[in-house]
Amino acid sequence: MGISKTSNNHNIEIVVVEDEQDILELIEYHLSKEGYCVTGFLSIERVEQFLDEENPSLIIMDRNLPSIDGSEFVKILRKKGYDIPVIFLSAKNSDNDIEEGFEVGGDDYITKPFNPKELLLRVKALLKRSGALDIKEKYIYKDIEIDCSSKSVTIDKKEVSLTNLEYDMFLYFMKNISKIIDRDMLYEIFWHDKSESLNYNAINVAITRLKKKIDNDKYSYIKSIWGSGYKFE
Repeated sequence: MGISKTSNNHNIEIVVVEDEQDILELIEYHLSKEGYCVTGFLSIERVEQFLDEENPSLIIMDRNLPSIDGSEFVKILRKKGYDIPVIFLSAKNSDNDIEEGFEVGGDDYITKPFNPKELLLRVKALLKRSGALDIKEKYIYKDIEIDCSSKSVTIDKKEVSLTNLEYDMFLYFMKNISKIIDRDMLYEIFWHDKSESLNYNAINVAITRLKKKIDNDKYSYIKSIWGSGYKFE
C-alpha cells in the first residue's frame, strides 16, 4: 500500500495571458489538474479590470502579445502599484530578454518550449515565496493520517498525542516509507549534533516511545534493522 499525499490548491487563482489558444489551453489544463483556479486571456485587454475585481495570486505572462509586449504591460502594472507575482513564459530567450523580464518586475522567467512539470514546480515555488500557498498537506498510509496544517495525527480513526520531536520523526518516517534510515542520520537531523560521540540511547528511547504511541494490534510500523537503523513500513 502506497502513501497518499493531498494538498489544497482550489482557493488559489492564477491568471494566464497567452495569445496562442493551444498553449493557453495546455497551461490551463495542467494548472487545473493541480487544483488551481485558472482564468485565461488571449490578450491584455481585460486583464487589469480582472485584477481590480478579483484577487488572483499569480500571473503567467507571455511577452509576444498582439498589442503590447507582456513585459511592458507588467511594467505598467508595477508602476500602478500591482504587486502580484509574475512568471514570464516566453519564446524570447536571450540573456538580454530574460534580464529585461526581471528588471520590469517579473519574479521568474521560463523560456519556450517549456516543460509543463517545470512550470508547475516554478508556480508552486513562487506561490510559497509569496505566502499565497499555505500548504495544507495530508499524508495517509494504512490507518495513519497526518494533517500537516494542524500537526494532528490520527491512527485507526483515533487522535494520537505526540511531542514535537515525535511528530517530526514520525513525519520523516512517513516521507520515507520502506527506506532504511540510518541512526547517525536520525541523530544529525533531530538532535542537530554532528559530533563523533553519538548518543544512540537518546535515539532508542525516542523510537521506543514513538512505537508505543503508533503501533497497534494491526500494524507494527517501525522496525529495527540490525546494524543499520530503522525502517518504516
